[in-house]
Amino acid sequence: MNKRNLNSGRVSQKLETRNKILASAQHYLNKGLEFNLEDIAEKTGISRATVYRYFSNIDILAAEAGLALSTESPENLFKNLKSNKTQDKILEIQDYYNKLALDHENLFRKYISAVLDSNSSNIKRGARRKMTLLMALEETNFTQKEKENLSNLLTIFMGIEPLIVTKDVCNLNNKESIELIKWGINLIFKGIEASKD
Repeated sequence: MNKRNLNSGRVSQKLETRNKILASAQHYLNKGLEFNLEDIAEKTGISRATVYRYFSNIDILAAEAGLALSTESPENLFKNLKSNKTQDKILEIQDYYNKLALDHENLFRKYISAVLDSNSSNIKRGARRKMTLLMALEETNFTQKEKENLSNLLTIFMGIEPLIVTKDVCNLNNKESIELIKWGINLIFKGIEASKD
């Protein structure tokens, strides 16, 4: 789903539609059944055109639905954070998404490959990392714009994308990759602290 569609109209309704499509795909995946966009439209009661606006490619839908089966919702993840300090909450969130990426690395790589092969510029991923980060930043003294910018920046340091760079480009192993991107988030918070002085 493209950003324009997500930001126009009622965001919660659009997210609900997206989640219905993913749940329908998960139904077929759980039963080991083949499916196409028409099957998804029929199961959800949503038009094929609407399904296509959210997921123009069945491979992308299948890969994301498969990943969503293994992923905590941002609300559940945030609710189960153990830390009280913002930086520690962020590091817990990073640990979760990095472990998820490593545990399902092949599926994440397949998903990214399907997105890149689709030649579609209107792919909008689930943005779970960003939503979780915004929840963690909600109680801070940052302005709304700073929270938005910080959540965007921190998202870069978690998930499959930084792991692809550290492993494929920098030739680091899993442990070295995790340590490096954790160091990156710690540097951001050191910079924030230094700017307060």
